[in-house]
Amino acid sequence: MRIEEYLKTLPENVLNGEDVQLSEKSLRTIFKIADLGENDIFFHLGCGDEKGVEIAINDFKVKKAIGIDNNAKKIQDAKKKLEDKSISGELICQDIQESELSNASVILFWFSNEKIINEMIKKFSELKSGTKIITIWGPLTDYLPDKVDFPYIVNKLPFTKAKNMQEQILSIFGVKCIDFVTAWEFAERYTKAIGTPDVKNDRFLTIIQTLIIWINAKQFGVACGEEIPESIQTYIKIMKNSFNIDFEYLLE
Repeated sequence: MRIEEYLKTLPENVLNGEDVQLSEKSLRTIFKIADLGENDIFFHLGCGDEKGVEIAINDFKVKKAIGIDNNAKKIQDAKKKLEDKSISGELICQDIQESELSNASVILFWFSNEKIINEMIKKFSELKSGTKIITIWGPLTDYLPDKVDFPYIVNKLPFTKAKNMQEQILSIFGVKCIDFVTAWEFAERYTKAIGTPDVKNDRFLTIIQTLIIWINAKQFGVACGEEIPESIQTYIKIMKNSFNIDFEYLLE
């Protein structure tokens, strides 16, 4: 099956990040990269649980922290945990596209749905200058990042438009071209960052992400050299022969 068909076999809530909670270590790393502090009003969009809000308040002493998620059960559970700990964070059950973000200074936004991303970019563009939007793995469409510690990416308002996709990709990876080593290193960073519950699947996920990174680089003309690296060819064969997942058509 093609990689798109394989991804469709996975639960939608895993694909869109709904049931993938960031570890406390990852959240602290993100907040340090964003220079989160006592003058900030922090929003965690698609928060799932209360951890982002709790850490922002307890460890980074933000002025205010708000978590928004459209899952009523998760918000209810998260509210109780904050109440039990006497933490003053705010949790709202709401579609993020309807959220009021005008007073935000730092926003954590981890979504893969292209329609949601594009709608939220319009919303973000209306926020005050200096507001930081943190994404994971992918940047805001068409814009250059202000700061990158992959897989964490910070865009700051006003957004800077990328001249083309090549400029955006290279600004994220910080190299002149992407080879196998770069693709593997960044795929591994992402796998470790999201902290999958089943560690034995990490290598499998890293291989898939490596192939996706390198093939995307090839398609956009920023891969190193004209030839397909031997390691990429090997992993493409492994995916096809061992897991019936086809990447070859992407290189045609």
